[in-house]
Amino acid sequence: MTDLAGDMRFLQAAALLPHRLRKPLERLGEEDQHRAEEIRLRCGRPASLVFPEGERPFPGGGDLVTAGDLSLVLEIATQASAHTALSQVKNGFFTVRDGHRIGICGSAVVKNGGIYNLRQISSLAIRIAREAIGAAAPVADKLLEHGRLRSTLILSPPGWGKTTLLRDLIRMISDGDGMSPMRVGVADERGELAAVWEGKPQLNVGALTDVMDGCPKAAGLLMLLRGMNPQVLCADEITAPEDAAALEMAANCGVVLLATAHAEGKEDLYSRPLYRRLLEGNTFQRLVSIERTPTGRAFRVEKLGEKAC
Repeated sequence: MTDLAGDMRFLQAAALLPHRLRKPLERLGEEDQHRAEEIRLRCGRPASLVFPEGERPFPGGGDLVTAGDLSLVLEIATQASAHTALSQVKNGFFTVRDGHRIGICGSAVVKNGGIYNLRQISSLAIRIAREAIGAAAPVADKLLEHGRLRSTLILSPPGWGKTTLLRDLIRMISDGDGMSPMRVGVADERGELAAVWEGKPQLNVGALTDVMDGCPKAAGLLMLLRGMNPQVLCADEITAPEDAAALEMAANCGVVLLATAHAEGKEDLYSRPLYRRLLEGNTFQRLVSIERTPTGRAFRVEKLGEKAC
């Protein structure tokens, strides 16, 4: 689905750049603005853009990125509070206004065995925040059984749209778009679902959604379960045993679950003990597989133990 605000989102992200780096992007066509996923800045190298098919230099090649350029991006993005952003480097990134996320690399300052700060910034990755309102419409009704939402695991290889699909499902459930509205709790460890900035989600996750931002998924899920009385709990990219244990606990409390996983398909899931336990324990009753087609993406919805639909 095309993001109708894609050009606006691109221009918001481009506005974080110094003028001399921003100017070449003004020559980028609207289609490429819609398709661009990241802006990459590496000290001593030409600036580049990341597209679904790969990375390529700015239009016209562009000048080499300097250390001063990287510092200026941080000043612009943080409204002259770069030291605040650098204090968040233990996460590897920070979120700025409008939901764009900036990954950061440099020389680490280590304290008590952990990364405390960064100096001599060497590269930045500006992840362009995008929404696709309506992306979940083709699958939402297939996740209902007798009008009741079923716990669902979304899977695909990296970069195929799991997070985008999950975010729009959260919005639909929270706002009652095509179903009865429900309270949704989101454990947003990496800030990719809601992109919270100064306490407010920058991406549309619905009116009845509560977000636990920036903490480990397992801890966030349990805090939401204990404190916010959610009807639905959501988390992106389940990868660790503690994440799975938190989901099992929530399922035993009668909460509907929505989550994603990196996998090629159902067989791939069952080959991994972490996911096999969740599936065989009936923690999830639906699987949504995202598949690439010659014309884009297709969704395959499967009831566990039954044929796909």
